[in-house]
Amino acid sequence: MMATSDVDTRGEGTLFSDPIPSEMDALCPSPPGPTRPQRTYERIGGREGTSFCQTLIHLLKGNIGTGLLGLPLAVKNAGLVLGPISLLCMGVIAVHCMRLLVKCSHHLSAKMDRPSLSYGEAMEYGMENVSWLRRHSQWGKHTVNVFLIITQLGFCCVYFVFLSDNIKQVVEAANTTTFSCQMNYTNQTQVLVPSFDSRLYMLCFLPPIILLVFTPDLRYLAPLSLVANLMMTASLVLIYFYSLTNIKYPIDLPKVGRAKDYPLFFGTAIFAFEGIGVVLPLENKMERPQGFIPVLYLGMGIVTFLYISLGTIGYMCFGEHIGGSITLNLPNCWTYQVVKLLYCFGIFITFALQFYVPAEILIPPVMERVSQRWKTPVNLLLRSVMVVFTCRPARPLQVNRPLPARLHPRLHPRLHPRLHPRLHPALNGALAVLIPELDLVISLVGSVSSSFLALIFPPILELLTFHTEGALSPPVTAKNVAISLIGLIGFLAGTYIAVEQIVARNALKHVETFSPFSVQ
Repeated sequence: MMATSDVDTRGEGTLFSDPIPSEMDALCPSPPGPTRPQRTYERIGGREGTSFCQTLIHLLKGNIGTGLLGLPLAVKNAGLVLGPISLLCMGVIAVHCMRLLVKCSHHLSAKMDRPSLSYGEAMEYGMENVSWLRRHSQWGKHTVNVFLIITQLGFCCVYFVFLSDNIKQVVEAANTTTFSCQMNYTNQTQVLVPSFDSRLYMLCFLPPIILLVFTPDLRYLAPLSLVANLMMTASLVLIYFYSLTNIKYPIDLPKVGRAKDYPLFFGTAIFAFEGIGVVLPLENKMERPQGFIPVLYLGMGIVTFLYISLGTIGYMCFGEHIGGSITLNLPNCWTYQVVKLLYCFGIFITFALQFYVPAEILIPPVMERVSQRWKTPVNLLLRSVMVVFTCRPARPLQVNRPLPARLHPRLHPRLHPRLHPRLHPALNGALAVLIPELDLVISLVGSVSSSFLALIFPPILELLTFHTEGALSPPVTAKNVAISLIGLIGFLAGTYIAVEQIVARNALKHVETFSPFSVQ
């Protein structure tokens, strides 16, 4: 999942008037020629644009990542029958929104006599079609770009949690790892030797990731990126093989999940499907852009099949014990411990690609105000600060009133101040550390940012683009409004439930920590 954009420069010195780069810009250059503006980061190699197969590979790479591994838990939250059906529906809607974005971009670029447009520019020009929004059209571009930044940094946060959880599990199970990969039907690898808290593992990853993002040019990471993609592919093949060959019969799993868990499904699913940011950069870089729609349908068809199949098979294999990532359920034999390490290496390298987008948006405006002498130190310092920001395994969460009983029916009595005066202030005054739960982080990032980019903005863009041209029939208008409402409801419900669950699990963690005060 790579949310990217690729725009031209129309102003200088402001945060969002500069071109928004993409990891594709370094690894997949645009075709040269007089019809395209000269951009230095696209002048790599001498290719005449990407072919059908190259674009398909980039599209697959841009949509397959940590979100795929979290889909078995998403299916559990929705139910064994409702989950796959919902994934299919969401896939169809997501692809339709991608198609809308391409359609609007083509129409607006021809209207404005521009060779290509980014997501943000398309929204800006779309708003210019509406008279009462024309004065504020720049805010459309700014809003899209802000959500692109939030999404990319959110992906980086998810990567930190994924790396820490998986490496922690490998280290804890090192003394008991064997060559036998027998299914134990328990939640994740059997751990007999407790290790450090996962947040300490996150801090251990901090120095190498900071060094990684110091890389001045993504071209230097291209060989490692290729190796990482091969490793992640091999890991997925082994995960599929294990899940298929270890399904427990008879299958007695809920066909429909609990209603309160469905927003968590939405957040995880839309996180996985949020690849809309790569659509316009890939199309703009094709040798024959008119052939992009078949690439889009074929690529997203493959992606949707992988999502539904792994989500369903993984849930059928591990059942109620499925973890936030299916890798956490693999047995502690050397084969699947290596699978975790290979996938972690792939995610580690991918971190630099995801980090490239927000870094190249946020850092250049600051560098323009720094003297030549201090440019390099300030550049490295800002990159380090951004990585530390995404790594933050904890943030103070103020709670100025007792936690409601509905957060956890057995937890609430333990939090009552009259029962535990020493425990309650620690929880009621400030919950100092949020538990880094991979499933909730994925769902939260998906609900907050991905829902806007993938579901809410594209239908609105079509309404804006064809507002004055009489091309919108009432059914089309109703369809666009319905899709945007689905995204908005998913955003509100998914964000609320994810935050509520984070608070509840954090409170439960504190109760377990202060066990002398618990009530049996």
